[in-house]
Amino acid sequence: MNTLVVRPTRVRTAGVRQQILLTAQQRLMILMLLFMAAFFVVSARLLYFALFDTASSRGAAAAFVPARADIVDRNGVPLARTIDGYSIRVVPAKLLNNRQYLADELHKIFPDMPREELLAKVSGSRPTYIRRRALPDQVAAVNAIGDVGFDFPREKERLYPQLTLAAHVLGFTNAEGHGVTGVEGAFDDRLIDKATRGQPLALSIDARVQGVLESELSSAVTNLEAIGGAGIILDVHTGEVAAMTSLPTFNPNKLTGSDPATRRNAFTYNLYELGSTFKPLTVAAAIDAGTVTSMARRYDATQPLAIAGFRIRDSHPSGRWLNVPETLIHSSNIVTARIADELGRDKMEAMFRSLEFDRRPHIELKERAFPLWPRDWGRITTMTTGYGHGIAVTPLHLASAYAALVNGGIWRPATLMKLGDKAPPQGRRVFKAATSARMRQLLRLIVSDGTGKQAEAPGFRVGGKTGSAEKPGAGGYRRHSLVSTFAAAFPMDNPRYVVLVMIDEPKGNAFSSGQRTAGWTAAPVVRKVVTRAGPMLGVFPDESRDVDVSELTPLLWRNGESE
Repeated sequence: MNTLVVRPTRVRTAGVRQQILLTAQQRLMILMLLFMAAFFVVSARLLYFALFDTASSRGAAAAFVPARADIVDRNGVPLARTIDGYSIRVVPAKLLNNRQYLADELHKIFPDMPREELLAKVSGSRPTYIRRRALPDQVAAVNAIGDVGFDFPREKERLYPQLTLAAHVLGFTNAEGHGVTGVEGAFDDRLIDKATRGQPLALSIDARVQGVLESELSSAVTNLEAIGGAGIILDVHTGEVAAMTSLPTFNPNKLTGSDPATRRNAFTYNLYELGSTFKPLTVAAAIDAGTVTSMARRYDATQPLAIAGFRIRDSHPSGRWLNVPETLIHSSNIVTARIADELGRDKMEAMFRSLEFDRRPHIELKERAFPLWPRDWGRITTMTTGYGHGIAVTPLHLASAYAALVNGGIWRPATLMKLGDKAPPQGRRVFKAATSARMRQLLRLIVSDGTGKQAEAPGFRVGGKTGSAEKPGAGGYRRHSLVSTFAAAFPMDNPRYVVLVMIDEPKGNAFSSGQRTAGWTAAPVVRKVVTRAGPMLGVFPDESRDVDVSELTPLLWRNGESE
């Protein structure tokens, strides 16, 4: 007989259960304390790195600092930046294929390079570059040849994503990565400095406005069969350059094979006799000096003015006496010369010096020409410089002078740097405020009633002056080679911007109704630029406003008599 022994169920008392629960709670507390301690250690370590371990943070940040600072427009649009690019290099000692074959294959990939040059590179004794700044498809094509003698080193490459836009302003860099011309050359130290290259260099240029100026001027130069042109849009109160262009232009991404002459900035580096655009400056100086006290005073323009064996003529003779508004409206050389003669040498010369026509134009670029200053300031020089002959300056000289002429009389240097919240340069007074106000009226009349009618942009209240000057050459002036310029400002009731357009040797063709003068060539460009760029600059058309010229209009000769 088997006996079954059953172990009785252990009965836990309340005290035992309480002890087990307490033990579990203690273990849980220990785990929580351990977790909190670990969390504290990690947090403390992170805080230490954030506050005290600056060396490692600088190292991490440095990994994102470019080798050369970006250049951007005033709105942050990239104009120049440094990227990692490919180059194509050949090591002739490692080449496996026939050199003639390789030269043929490379010529297919680089048709812009002579086959003989490529053959010399692959047949040489030293490693040499086939192409720096190679395009990705070029790298792939050379790699597909399958020769171990080619390698593709990664190198820093300066890229200009807007291609030819503002090329003369930006300039370019050399193979070593240093700036040569333009902003690249002028600010080379700032662009490569470790302390500043992490911040983009912001220019005053507005890429949208720059595009408008380049587009309209390029179209005019092409249609007029001219050899070149130049233009600017300049803030009259700050001196900031919103746009500057020189034609013909170039692509800073593709310097190889381009014409070096296209890299010359005509606006700051070429000198011109800018003709009748000087006349408002002469009149302003005469008003300031008290030489001209009445707009109604008339001057004899019935016949050429004989002086020292030289005869000063008007291109479109009026054959009558002209007052000051009519002198500017009809662009009379004779009357302007008479006014300059009355003003005198000392005051004429002082006016030009106050506008810095006796020194290089004031802007950050290195490419700045020294004016051709008259050697002898005799009586005839005083008279001819009054209408823009016998003195040669850059277009930038004239643009800065016109800004002072219309902004209340304060001359300020031009700048390519975005001022932002910075106060503009204090500048200095060169014309009286009352004189500037009078000149705004006169410049407006030239567009509404005179030679500048083709610059009229409805609602924008444009004022300005035409200038068509023959270019000097061997033995005298060349009658068929004109520099046509229109210097303007808008809106003339409260000027904000100067717009200056110059066209070098335009042809009189169907596009300009057979005319070569500024009123038919440069003035229409100003109209188109103002109409398109004005709203981008915050100036909108308003045909309900204009300059009050009611006191001057009765002085104008209409239909044979003064109204």
